[in-house]
Amino acid sequence: MQRAGQTRPFIIQCHAYTYGRLAALVLALSLAMGCGAEKGVQPAPVSPVDALPSASTPGSPNATLPSAPPPPTLPAPAPASPVATPRLAAPSTGSIAGKIVVIDPGHAGGNAAHARDIAAQVDVGNGSKECDTVGAQTADGYPEHALNFDVAQRVRERLSAAGAQVVLTREDDTGWGPCITRRAGIGNAAQAAAAISIHADGGPSSGRGFHVILPAAVPGHNEAIVAPSRRLGQAVHSAFAAATGEPTADYLGSDGYSVRSDLGGLNLSTVPKVFLEMGNMDNATDAARLETSVYRDRLAAGIAAGITTFLIGGAGTPAPPSS
Repeated sequence: MQRAGQTRPFIIQCHAYTYGRLAALVLALSLAMGCGAEKGVQPAPVSPVDALPSASTPGSPNATLPSAPPPPTLPAPAPASPVATPRLAAPSTGSIAGKIVVIDPGHAGGNAAHARDIAAQVDVGNGSKECDTVGAQTADGYPEHALNFDVAQRVRERLSAAGAQVVLTREDDTGWGPCITRRAGIGNAAQAAAAISIHADGGPSSGRGFHVILPAAVPGHNEAIVAPSRRLGQAVHSAFAAATGEPTADYLGSDGYSVRSDLGGLNLSTVPKVFLEMGNMDNATDAARLETSVYRDRLAAGIAAGITTFLIGGAGTPAPPSS
């Protein structure tokens, strides 16, 4: 194979007449007349342009350069890594997910059969009181403990559906107790964001309406929760009234509020807590409503809405000044 830079040898063959002595002369004459190329003479350089064939006429001596191929497409440079930015906290959506709520259904179905047990005296922070009581009932025998437990379960269902962690102080309506001190202790141990004790009153038959019981300060016990309990009570008061249409009690308290210092469930609480008396079971109008399942669902809706309002920082109907 020929390498670049070498002179191409030429082998010359010429036919000559072999007439004696003229052979050498004929050969010399042939060389002189260009019958072959002289050894050592380089051919004229060939233009690279002329050497390229035409794109349209392959092999043509007058070929022109084909169109230059487009320059290769370079890959786009990789995008720079984005600058990390701090994650901003999502704005509050008013969720109560994860909040702990303790619901205390007042009294219990087995209390009547354990009269001696529930009569035992317990320390309520500023004195002593019975462990628990049997509770009220309507004229036709619908007991308060059953009403309280029914509504408490409905409230739990609503709050749990919204993501709250709900604890009941009793899980059935057949046992007795627990004592009022234990009921307060359950809320404290759970470190509840809110606690409520659900009841219905046994007042004069001529009076009707609901009321919220707020804690009075008991030195050395519940001073820290008086203010937040007041806000909880206001939220429950407003939402309950709106959901049920029940008027505020016309036989005690003021504008549907009462402040008490004799209830162990409030005196011993270390978390925001109120009592709710949903109506007067001794009043015929209130009793008829309380015995209706549809109305009990409205009771639960109002209680759940009030607790939710409190947990997300809302306000309710202002309570009267503490006494």
